[in-house]
Amino acid sequence: MTHLLIAPPEPFKAIIFDCDGTLADTMPTHVKAWVASYKSFGIDIAEQPFFDMGGMNNQRIIETLNNKFGYTIDFETMQEAKEGRYLEMLHTIQEIKAVADIARAYHGLVPIAVASSGMSQVVRQTLVQIGLSSLFDVIVTADDVEHAKPAPDIFLLAAERLGVTPADCIVYEDGDPGLEAAQRANMRAVDVRVLWRDEAK
Repeated sequence: MTHLLIAPPEPFKAIIFDCDGTLADTMPTHVKAWVASYKSFGIDIAEQPFFDMGGMNNQRIIETLNNKFGYTIDFETMQEAKEGRYLEMLHTIQEIKAVADIARAYHGLVPIAVASSGMSQVVRQTLVQIGLSSLFDVIVTADDVEHAKPAPDIFLLAAERLGVTPADCIVYEDGDPGLEAAQRANMRAVDVRVLWRDEAK
């Protein structure tokens, strides 16, 4: 009964979903795109560090690796390379059904939004690929805010655009930065990683 594990806790007036790893099973594809992009610069990095940085925006990932290993990779150049590779593999992306079913169930009943650390073009194309883009009243991305998760900005902006108070929102997330951002925004959150833990039992 996976839907019961992630049912939105009452009461609420709006739902806000993260995209990558929450609505869409994108993390393996993003990681492959990161690894291939760094390799094109002559840098070999294993996949695990990118999984560990799930929920970070592109700038923070690139800055983290630059600082940790002394790289001097240009942010814009690397981001363009990485997102280009991701979009080439976009056709392989599928929805995470248990979470997508929540969005479908509440569409038209309460305002719902996507609030993602990804770039607007990439997030929107991902939602189109998995057939969910028409469900959302509002889509907020890293392009819309100055401070990415774990700052609360992206969730606060989503609530504002939905016309609801933060305390009346339920957030669906799969990453620690996003869960911290929700808490800092005074929103209750559902950690969808409980689905993977349940499957592992």
